[in-house]
Amino acid sequence: MRTRRMAAAKVGSNLSHKIGRDCHQHGVVAEEIDGLIKAYKDGRVERPQIVPCVTSTLAPGLGVTSRDTVIDNFTNIWARFYVPIKFQGKLPLLVYFHGGGFCVGSAAWSCYHDFLARLAAKANCIIMSVNYRLAPENPLPAAYDDGIKALKWLKQQALSVCTDNWWTSQWNFSDVFLAGDSAGANIAFNVITRLDSFNAGQAAAAIKPLTLKGIILIQPFFGGEARTHSEKHSVQSPRSALNLAASDTYWRLALPCGASRDHPWCNPLAKGSVKLEDFGRFPIMVCISEMDILKDRSLEFVASLGRAGKRVEHVVHKGVGHAFQILSKSQLSQTRTLEIMARIKGFISGI
Repeated sequence: MRTRRMAAAKVGSNLSHKIGRDCHQHGVVAEEIDGLIKAYKDGRVERPQIVPCVTSTLAPGLGVTSRDTVIDNFTNIWARFYVPIKFQGKLPLLVYFHGGGFCVGSAAWSCYHDFLARLAAKANCIIMSVNYRLAPENPLPAAYDDGIKALKWLKQQALSVCTDNWWTSQWNFSDVFLAGDSAGANIAFNVITRLDSFNAGQAAAAIKPLTLKGIILIQPFFGGEARTHSEKHSVQSPRSALNLAASDTYWRLALPCGASRDHPWCNPLAKGSVKLEDFGRFPIMVCISEMDILKDRSLEFVASLGRAGKRVEHVVHKGVGHAFQILSKSQLSQTRTLEIMARIKGFISGI
């Protein structure tokens, strides 16, 4: 199929925030993050394609096969599936949402293609990597709507007796997990909260016969008007995947016009947000990076879930920053990436 060629993240760029600059060729720039996105006041958006988009082809030695499938022709939502070929029996399914501040990224990015193929092999699970609509052309809740649409599409596959999808014979639809990193983790969380007003019983009925078993949030992209200690004081290198100015820009581009960072979609702990006591009884795992500006916000989120009586576990990966598992090739990052994969495998198999 023809996939949308989403623009790519710039690894190693200076993610400084620039606003209101004049460009003699293209008009007035309203918002910009260097190397990632440039939004003009006339509504046009540019995303330099620096990380390549790749096809679903994989090396045979990995033991995983991959293909792309259309979810919705009208909105051009599609997904890339990863299926281990050496594993016998029914496999759990991990529905995964990529990161990128809601504004950049693609299921076809080479970094996600590599990471998720390896994760499928390591964790012995099928992965459905959803390519959702991006802001600012499609501001929130578009990405959440696309997540719900992906689950409803899966529901139809589970109900169909004549589906021709190549992966369904290996799929245990009673063993489904939602996951994502950064903005994708935010999407996974908000998809769950949108499933019938956070009522676990009603949410289960809404996607039956699918059975949601748990949620995996990797460096969840949350925010708030009040700055945390790590947001104010963490020193980020020019090669960091996220700094405070870039984070603020992403939220201005993604949230409804006029919304603050204490909007419930951004800040799940702000006044007016979902009461975590009412959140479904799904086990939650949160992966946090020690050098991430979002570290303290993630730890506060985990603590709040615990106080609300939720089944939550978390791990802090030492010495690495935001999105290290897809953007960094250092030896330390590779070691920590294997740790993340092992934790995900344990979480999936232990429930």
